[in-house]
Amino acid sequence: MRRHWPAMWLPGVRFRMSSASTALAGTGVSPSGEVHSNLTAPALVAQALRRGEGRLSADGAFIAVTGQHTGRSVQDKFVVDEPATRDAVWWGKINQPLPADRFAGLAGRVRAYLGQKAELYTQDLHAGADPAHRIRVRLVTTNAWHALFARNMFIRPEKDGLDGFAPDWTILHAPEFEADPAIDGCRSTTVIALSLETRTILIAGTSYAGEIKKSIFTVMNWLLPERGVLPMHCSANVGARGDVALFFGLSGTGKTTLSSDPERQLIGDDEHGWSDAGVFNFEGGCYAKVIKLSQEAEPQIWAASHRFGTVLENVVADGDGHLDLDDGSLTENTRSCYPIHYIPNVVEKGTAGLPRNVVMLTADAFGVLPPISKLSSAQAMYHFLSGYTARVAGTEKGLGKEPQATFSTCFGAPFLPRHPEVYGRMLQELIAKHGADCWLVNTGWSGGAYGTGSRMPIKVTRGLLRAALDGSLAKVEFVQDPFFGLLVPKAVPGIPSELLNPRDAWADKAAYDRTATQLVGLFEKNFAAFAGAVGDDVKAAAIRAAA
Repeated sequence: MRRHWPAMWLPGVRFRMSSASTALAGTGVSPSGEVHSNLTAPALVAQALRRGEGRLSADGAFIAVTGQHTGRSVQDKFVVDEPATRDAVWWGKINQPLPADRFAGLAGRVRAYLGQKAELYTQDLHAGADPAHRIRVRLVTTNAWHALFARNMFIRPEKDGLDGFAPDWTILHAPEFEADPAIDGCRSTTVIALSLETRTILIAGTSYAGEIKKSIFTVMNWLLPERGVLPMHCSANVGARGDVALFFGLSGTGKTTLSSDPERQLIGDDEHGWSDAGVFNFEGGCYAKVIKLSQEAEPQIWAASHRFGTVLENVVADGDGHLDLDDGSLTENTRSCYPIHYIPNVVEKGTAGLPRNVVMLTADAFGVLPPISKLSSAQAMYHFLSGYTARVAGTEKGLGKEPQATFSTCFGAPFLPRHPEVYGRMLQELIAKHGADCWLVNTGWSGGAYGTGSRMPIKVTRGLLRAALDGSLAKVEFVQDPFFGLLVPKAVPGIPSELLNPRDAWADKAAYDRTATQLVGLFEKNFAAFAGAVGDDVKAAAIRAAA
């Protein structure tokens, strides 16, 4: 029989536990072993080390290896098919239906499994920095390090906020439990299932902690539109004048880099809501991709990843715990999870005013989009629904030498439980109502496609962004791009004029025309799925081939 540590002590660390009935209230789990409730970071690290869940880096960060699953299991994500929500869910490959009776059976088996464990860990946390739109989340997990991940990632209530804590949503996290497709109606032994009616999330068969984070983001994406709040997969910062900027963008577009501006305060780096009162962060932490992370290029993330209390997923270290952030032998998706206060110059309350600028980032490896374009509200909805970038070898494993267009609607398709048009209409209405300026920024290639042209200089991108955010760019003369219908600045002080018009930067103009025409066709093909659900103004703003 496994020996348990006595009482609540390890050398130098005091553990705080509450009664099992209180810690597991509302979860349906009846425990037979110890329940460790709302332990602090030092206590959770000590517990994880005692249990052999991982090890410390030389700087004190906790290193965990997630095994088979080193990223999200997209094909194993399900939404329970329930009468009250059936008509509003965006069913398909992203939100696969799971019959309610199958979910009920699986949930019962997971609860029984958790109840039989010798130790469980619970964390009571918030999602949503704005109290008016906050939800209370209770995580039940078998591992101390997953509890630490959640504690870092979400908003930690003050001590008095834990008194009488009643969860709105429950996450039952059983990474070692294996589902049975024949019994549970799922695809494999891994399942991530969301019941909107019972407000329960099941995560089983995967140790990748990102499933915890993204499941709650999916919940916020479900709840907030009914409250008139737009949930967004974006970073946000604010200037000294209180001017808020939003940054949408897929992986590799520079969202984290560009929003982390030393001249502006970071509100959050990934998930936010936009209400009539302003912008608020959903989270209390950051989950940064750290493969090939440079101390020179990303000093803040690098420093946070070398601190006690941080959780490192699948990051390689030598025998002495020294990190090798260039080593992708376990996965290219190495991650660092830390509380947001580990980053200097942040808005710790996680809330700010209304956005004055909305920036949509794309890394166009075809090299044909302008470095910056001004968008109307209809164009903003179009590009929001499109969610375009183009990837090449080196930005994603398995890609060849030629650029590959990627469209992820609303810059976050995997986390949208409702139809994309719901979020697109809300964005368009909020932009029009509050008068935000909108920009499409290409951080990709110029002077040719990947392999011929060169990456857009970061100095140029930062210069254009700062001109957009301080309002000076809106006052310059614009001309319309003939291929994409975008308004492009004719001249910007300090920016080489040949970079502003992408065709001018290509030596082979005919090659530019062919490549631009090719990308126009890809936009047109992608948007066909949305054309029947948008207004005439958005249809008119759509990119289409010349007649």
